[in-house]
Amino acid sequence: MKDVITVMGFTIKEMVRRKSFIVSTIIILILIVVGFNVPKILKAVKGEDSTEKIFIVDSNNIFEGKLGLLKQLGIEEEIEVGEGTYEDIKKKIEDDKIKSAIIIEPIDNKETTTAEVEPTDNKVTTTTEVEPTDNNITTTTEVEKAKENYKIRYIVKNKTMMEEVPNRIVSSINALYSNIQIQNLGLTQEQLNSLAPNFEFSLEQTEKDEAKGNVAVIMLMSMVLFYGIYFCAYQVSTSITTEKTSKIMETLVTSTSPKNIIWGKTLGIGVIGVVQMVLIVTTAFVSAKTCLDENLLNSVLDMSNITVTLGIITIIYFILGYLAYSLLYALTGSTVSKPEDVNSANTPVALLSMIGFYLSYFTMINPTSKLNMVASLLPISSPFCMPFRIMMGLASTTDVLVSIAILIVTIIVVAKVAIKIYSSAILNYGTKLSIKDVFNMYKDKNN
Repeated sequence: MKDVITVMGFTIKEMVRRKSFIVSTIIILILIVVGFNVPKILKAVKGEDSTEKIFIVDSNNIFEGKLGLLKQLGIEEEIEVGEGTYEDIKKKIEDDKIKSAIIIEPIDNKETTTAEVEPTDNKVTTTTEVEPTDNNITTTTEVEKAKENYKIRYIVKNKTMMEEVPNRIVSSINALYSNIQIQNLGLTQEQLNSLAPNFEFSLEQTEKDEAKGNVAVIMLMSMVLFYGIYFCAYQVSTSITTEKTSKIMETLVTSTSPKNIIWGKTLGIGVIGVVQMVLIVTTAFVSAKTCLDENLLNSVLDMSNITVTLGIITIIYFILGYLAYSLLYALTGSTVSKPEDVNSANTPVALLSMIGFYLSYFTMINPTSKLNMVASLLPISSPFCMPFRIMMGLASTTDVLVSIAILIVTIIVVAKVAIKIYSSAILNYGTKLSIKDVFNMYKDKNN
């Protein structure tokens, strides 16, 4: 155990001294801080007058001066109603004074209210005159206006991927126009209330288990967990190959056994990885709290389902997942002697880890599926999947215990194979070992 701690301490010192580790960590932290400050930076660059604003032109007063009500119907931007030509509006958009504009104008092809019917033997044309009464207040002008067609021109700086007018703009304008026309009919309040639907919608499922929690938070945390496990484990193979190149490994081998070396390096890099992840998560959390709007933060990043128990279980899966992948990377790292060969040697493990991640990530879209259950038990995907099945309230105690047991058994098997191959291949300074060479080493009883 003393030798393991010695190797672990040596590995930690070597990792901390590396410029690549220091620079990459600083860059990641800076990107996180800058990323959360993007809205503030854009606002500072454009100035205070760069409010998200829609300029609306209604020259014919079709909406009877009530366009301000669009804010209550789904349009989030500030609304400015005024007059102006297309060239004036174009200049305002290009100068970033407004985000977009809406021009409302009538189309010339008016519908007539009188239908002409060709006389036939079976049809009789009659004309009916309706005397105006107190209950019939709709004039001919109003009917023509209601029957008139209008063109809504939605003007933006660049359409990019937008192929049509956004639904929120269309639905808001349609709703406002309908409300105005209904009010002009002179209906009583009771009649107006009867027009509004009084439906209560609910989404239900036939399956017994129901997922809970914020999917965005779950997927984000799954990505963070994958990053922590994968990149920390990847450092093991890089560290081993680097030390073989610098001949440090010869000193380590003469001082202690290969078994102690592999466990010491794995634990040492794991400690550094945990410290790096704590820095990243803490920086992201503080930046989010400081820079993002509180309402947006609470709605998008709902942390209500995160408990102390879940945190402990997540740490357990992080440790077990890291051990499984780091031991695999220790095996691949020992089969090469040149740093430039590390990536090709690590390809099989990298593919395995990506399959595990995507298996867990995409099954979260349908967390009650059988595939999600399988992903939470497979050792290549359970570290990324099971903590969030627990968070969604879908995993039983038995599921968790079985998943952890499978992971532990996998770690023991991988460790046994990795240490045996490591012991034989660690002093190999020749060409990259083939799969056949590795298999022969494992079968050799002298190793």
